[in-house]
Amino acid sequence: HPRDMDQVLIDAHRDIQQLMPFLHLPVQSGSDKILKAMNRKHTAADYRAIIDRLRAARPGMTFSSDFIVGFPGETDQDFADTMKLAEDIGYVSAYSFKYSARPGTPAANMPGLVPEKIKDERLQALQALLFASMRRLNEQAVGQTVSVLFDRPGSHDGQIQGRSPANQPVHAAGPARLVGQILPVLVKSATASALSGDIVVQD
Repeated sequence: HPRDMDQVLIDAHRDIQQLMPFLHLPVQSGSDKILKAMNRKHTAADYRAIIDRLRAARPGMTFSSDFIVGFPGETDQDFADTMKLAEDIGYVSAYSFKYSARPGTPAANMPGLVPEKIKDERLQALQALLFASMRRLNEQAVGQTVSVLFDRPGSHDGQIQGRSPANQPVHAAGPARLVGQILPVLVKSATASALSGDIVVQD
């Protein structure tokens, strides 16, 4: 949670190499008005400052996040603020949802409900931006050799799957006996959701 990101934890990402250069840091919205209505304890500027401090402490740090669109009272400008933040940060993965009322929560009785059609349009626009960012970041890995922790068989025969230090899914040809190992992979291709490559044969 952004409110838990004190300097001690930021320094840990700088100093402890066992920590991967990846962090899930949920923001929910890029609008201070909406963040306040959600009873979040951070502003968009607070969140951006945390990202900057983490990237200064650990160059190459990557992030995922959570977003909610269509929270009661969200205007076009509030949504534009969210889109701007998502574009500026650049996420390697993200979870995005439409607001839906939960009985018993304060938001369930808030005025300014956003029509379902507008929520749909906003979610599609945000997801398109996030997927473009994810594809761009994944494509930057093409041609690079990354360490991959293989943790399961792949969806095809003779394939195994793992995770990069940035938590990207990685597919490669290899026997199931390699599951559980960390191996170098030369990335050959990328989509918005995964990397594919060849395990580098070690002497």
